[in-house]
Amino acid sequence: MTKKDSISSSSETDADEKQPLTVTAESVSETSSIRSKKGYSAIAGLQDEFAGLSDNDAEILRKQIHVPSVAASFIRLYRYADKKDKIILFFGFGASILEGLMRPLMSVVFGAATQEFTDLPTGAMMSMFNGYNKTLMYNETSGSSYYQYNSTGNFSSEYGYDYESFNNSLFISSISRLALYLALIGVGVSILTFVKSYIFIDRAEVLSSRIREHYLAATLRQNIGYFDKLGSGEITTRISSDTVLVQDAMSEKVSYVISHSTTFLAATIVAYTQSPLLSSIIIGSVIMIILVSYFGSMAITKYSERSQEGYAVGGSLAEETISSVRNVQAFGIQDRMAQAYDKFLEVSEKWSIRAGYAGGLQSGLTFLFAFSIDSLAYWQGTRLLTEGRVTVAVMMTVIMTLFQGAFSFTIISPYLSNISTGLAASTKIFATIDRKSAIDSSSEEGERLAEVNGDIELRNVRFIYPSRPNVTVLRDFSLKIPAGKTVALVGASGSGKSTIVGLIERFYNPLAGEVLLDGHNILDLNTRWLRQKVALVSQEPSLFACSIFENICYGLIGTPFENASVVEKRELVIEACKQANAWDFIQELPNGLDTSVGERGFLMSGGQKQRIAIARAIVANPRILLLDEATSALDTKSEGIVQEALDRASKNRTTIVIAHRLSTIKDADLIVVMRTGEILEQGTHEELIAKKGDYYGLVQAQSIEALKEDSSESEDSDEGEALLDEKAGIPLAKYSTLTRVRTSKSTSSAIFHKEVEAKKPASILEVLATLYKIGRADLTSMLVGLYSGAITGVAFIGIGVIYGFALQYLQEYSTPYYYEELKRALYPIAGFLFMHGAILFISSTTGGCMFGYSSSRLVRRIRTLSFRQLLRQDISYFDADEHSVGALTAGLASDAQSIEALGGSTTNKLVESMVIFIGGFIFCIIIGFKLGLVMFGTIPIILIIGGFRFKFLAEFVEQTKEGNEKSSTYACEATSAIRTVLSLTREEEIVERYRTNLETLIKGNRVANFKSAFLDGFARGMQYFIMALGFWYGGILVARGEYSLFQFFLIFVIVVFGSENTTTVFTFAPEMGKALNAGRSIKTLLESVPEIDAYSTDGDVIPEEEVNGEIEFRDVHFRYPTRPEVPVLKGLNLSVKKGQFVALVGSSGCGKSTTIGLIESFYRPQRGTVFLDGRDIATLNVSAYRNNIALVQQEPVLYAGSIKYNVSLGSPRPVSDEEVETACKQANIHNFIMSLPDGYDTLCGTKGTLLSGGQKQRIAIARALIRQPKVLLLDEATSALDSESEKIVQAALDDAAKGRTTIAVAHRLSTIQNADVIYVFENGKILETGTHQQLLANRGKYFDLVQLQALEKN
Repeated sequence: MTKKDSISSSSETDADEKQPLTVTAESVSETSSIRSKKGYSAIAGLQDEFAGLSDNDAEILRKQIHVPSVAASFIRLYRYADKKDKIILFFGFGASILEGLMRPLMSVVFGAATQEFTDLPTGAMMSMFNGYNKTLMYNETSGSSYYQYNSTGNFSSEYGYDYESFNNSLFISSISRLALYLALIGVGVSILTFVKSYIFIDRAEVLSSRIREHYLAATLRQNIGYFDKLGSGEITTRISSDTVLVQDAMSEKVSYVISHSTTFLAATIVAYTQSPLLSSIIIGSVIMIILVSYFGSMAITKYSERSQEGYAVGGSLAEETISSVRNVQAFGIQDRMAQAYDKFLEVSEKWSIRAGYAGGLQSGLTFLFAFSIDSLAYWQGTRLLTEGRVTVAVMMTVIMTLFQGAFSFTIISPYLSNISTGLAASTKIFATIDRKSAIDSSSEEGERLAEVNGDIELRNVRFIYPSRPNVTVLRDFSLKIPAGKTVALVGASGSGKSTIVGLIERFYNPLAGEVLLDGHNILDLNTRWLRQKVALVSQEPSLFACSIFENICYGLIGTPFENASVVEKRELVIEACKQANAWDFIQELPNGLDTSVGERGFLMSGGQKQRIAIARAIVANPRILLLDEATSALDTKSEGIVQEALDRASKNRTTIVIAHRLSTIKDADLIVVMRTGEILEQGTHEELIAKKGDYYGLVQAQSIEALKEDSSESEDSDEGEALLDEKAGIPLAKYSTLTRVRTSKSTSSAIFHKEVEAKKPASILEVLATLYKIGRADLTSMLVGLYSGAITGVAFIGIGVIYGFALQYLQEYSTPYYYEELKRALYPIAGFLFMHGAILFISSTTGGCMFGYSSSRLVRRIRTLSFRQLLRQDISYFDADEHSVGALTAGLASDAQSIEALGGSTTNKLVESMVIFIGGFIFCIIIGFKLGLVMFGTIPIILIIGGFRFKFLAEFVEQTKEGNEKSSTYACEATSAIRTVLSLTREEEIVERYRTNLETLIKGNRVANFKSAFLDGFARGMQYFIMALGFWYGGILVARGEYSLFQFFLIFVIVVFGSENTTTVFTFAPEMGKALNAGRSIKTLLESVPEIDAYSTDGDVIPEEEVNGEIEFRDVHFRYPTRPEVPVLKGLNLSVKKGQFVALVGSSGCGKSTTIGLIESFYRPQRGTVFLDGRDIATLNVSAYRNNIALVQQEPVLYAGSIKYNVSLGSPRPVSDEEVETACKQANIHNFIMSLPDGYDTLCGTKGTLLSGGQKQRIAIARALIRQPKVLLLDEATSALDSESEKIVQAALDDAAKGRTTIAVAHRLSTIQNADVIYVFENGKILETGTHQQLLANRGKYFDLVQLQALEKN
């Protein structure tokens, strides 16, 4: 078992934390179409995992993988706030509190104004005064006119009014003064809202970026065992999606919650100062509102957390699938991976719907108790008024302040939902940050030796991987490696070779025994220092998305040259490249050392990647060199040269080599032969050959057939050179003088210079139409939600009517003479208000639940459709820098999340506001044209401001999207290559660069945040300006007798509710902007149709029984779309007959793997044609065509499911257990599988990391064989196998090749010496071709390659 045994399935999670998810996911998996007992959905618990071990062993293993849970805490969100942040936040909190105090002040003003209005005599009263004279007067000081009333009769005592000299100018003056107060409150609200919004938006960005930074730093310092619990996709989801939710939970929404909570508290205090008795009667409903908010938020947090847990595992599956998209498309498993992904979305959706239900119920209950306050207030307030214990002003002030406070809670419910969701998202992030790593690379603890000699000893080591506690890898293992010596470890895959490397690198801790460096236990040494003294080149090298120069410079971290000048570094890098035989191909690249290698090095061939990785390892001249199959991906010539360089580099330093190609280790000082964690034999190459033991058998398995002495195929035979075996079909001479076709501009280069027309971004309506199409299956739920929201809006208009009548009655029956009438009038008002509360409870709960349900379902559909559409894209789509795995995985998580942010209570509020605005406008115009038009005429100002803010933020989100994707991609890349990052000790450098990226984003966002906060403040102030205008103008109309008090208050209340709701809606402008941008991205993806479309039904289908498997390349020219200036194939011609075994050999980068890619229809050639059975494959149906082909890649790809599941993915149809076992027997993996505790149900781990390289490759071969293909493509299919396995697997492949066409790319020439035809590539063309014996007789390039791989001299 190799070091790759360390990382387990990303779906494995802590049982204590994820028990609900575990149960659900497994039950879901049972009904999945994936026919595996343990497919991707299987999530392993921890409860019995270490049951069979001693307490000490179990504790050591548990420490390496256990993640303690962290409770959600709002205060914890601000844990990284420094003194400066706290001071700034203090002002933000202060501004929020002051802004919240403005609303109760408004209620006091409203109460005073109500008293002024009710003190006015009604028209009915005035008409009863026969001796009442009215005179129009003019006030020269104020410039206003007014009516003066003079009474000749004595009626005042009966009605309680003194009309001896009633002057309405006093009323207008009072109302104008109160309107001015409201305007001044509006100015204060504008300023305070701007201050608080900007502070909280800005600090939320700053603090969330610190959380991102600490999360990444914490992730990178974890021991490798931690990654047994999750995949890089989950980490990407946390950074790109969950931290956004955390940022929302700290943003301006917090300021709204503070201000509205302050309003609530201040309103309660004001109410008690006005009337303790009336306030005490009402306070019970107020307490219920508090309890509803508390328990509602708890429920939302709980369900949101579980929903995010469900998606996090699905995010890992998405990342794993997208990163292996070539394999996915080759085997046509897009639908099956999408189904597996959707099962996790189903789990996430379930809890998301429950969170939506909780939010809807919370909103409905809040409305019920809020209007219970009004109902009680009017009922008991009327009683107290008639008893003379309160005045109208006091009664209305208490009613308005407490209602304002209660209404504040109805407004903050969407904000509380956002904060609750953010708190839920923070738990996993802080759990990682707070986790104490069992092997902490960032710790300064541990000894640093003054000098390192390089003596390494493993003494009585016993080791078990934490992810597989039932399998003991090393048993009492002891080995001494003297300083300066080269020790080679050989043996079957899974024998423990790479485990030794992992222990020396201190990726894991042994259960017993010691690993010593110069006599010091490495557990006592500083981990970071230790890793800087060791250089590692792994079997599957990881490069980072930057230039070749930067990649190699990472090898200088921790050395005196880390901070050297660029010139010095360049000299060291060039020398290292020359030693690694990488300099020649680097010089041919357009930008030389500054050429980007692409994400994970995908722009480089396997051999090129490995040579760059070797240069990175030797650039710092390390004391200890670990080579884990360091030359497995190199062609023979390169391997020979690199091996010489490694041999030179190994001198005077301790070198441990793991190799399956025995030619690379024959000069080692000591060769150790291992099996199942034990040493079988050890000695030099000659000593072990002489013993004729296990090593001798391995050597014999790799021997290459020597040239047969046959005169008919001698060097002097012209006929032998010109004419080949009939089965080969093509004469050598045809390829010996190939030259490039000269044109004024080649087709393959011209095709890339077409101008792409810039596409205009989709409009809001187009985005909404797209979302409607996706979600129309839930049209009924949406319509019910819309209808409920509309009812809620209409109910608010009804409240205006009720308030209008109530105040009209208070005016008409405000004297003691009419108190009984007043009771009879206002008691039904109290009943109507409670009824309204009940209606709003039903409509708001229903609307919130329906929108929560439909939005959760919409998010699931968006993610499923987007994932399927991503897997539909042709391979060139994934080659683009902007379509990196990290960016696409982040987009899957965040785009749908942005759409969901507008669901539930937010959408409900949008519908309410629209109905209140439109319905209220119509109603007010009918009731009172003048006042309605004037007051409603100001609301469009709020709409314009909000619309401008929305448009501005939508554009801003689009501008910052690239930066956000870049930072997410960077973090994803680092965590995906965690072993390489740890071995290079890049942790600090990665975090520092990530911090720089985030700081750049924050600085760029500040201007936008300033503008957004300014617009928000202005819109908030507009509410009070509207009220001031309403009081002033309405007062004049009432004083003139043009409007009754009923008309005035009805219009006033409706407009106030309308402006409040409109302003509240636009507080979600940031979410709207993100949602619009996300909708555009979704629309663009879903409407994109790839050139090579595996989902298309177009194209000819050759019946399976008629497919012969003849492949032909005819004058094929090809350049990769991402590097159009570099020609890869230059007029390639080759032919493969039915049933032939054809081998492609040549140096790295010469076009062999590109040829495989073209056969798989991953790309289309820019010129020339690829044929299957004489038919252009471009005219065939892509899916049907690929069903006839099976691919085994150079770097085998497995998925986080069982072995049975992975093998079964190879077949387009359901397969039986017997078929799976047969394929595994053919691939020589059956016996190993049966030796595992769970057999075929054993989990492979994320990307197969629970298995060694050889084991993965044999499973990949089994997956190819179960497909029963007509064409078998082997791209270095046995490169990771040990000699023994290789011999058996090669025999199996030879058997499998019978009756089908097989095309193999190989660097180990012993694996293809029996091929019917061998094509030797050079620079994108065929240099020579023939059988093994013919090419040896030719003594050309192939002959030289064979000589380089010979273990013994002929």
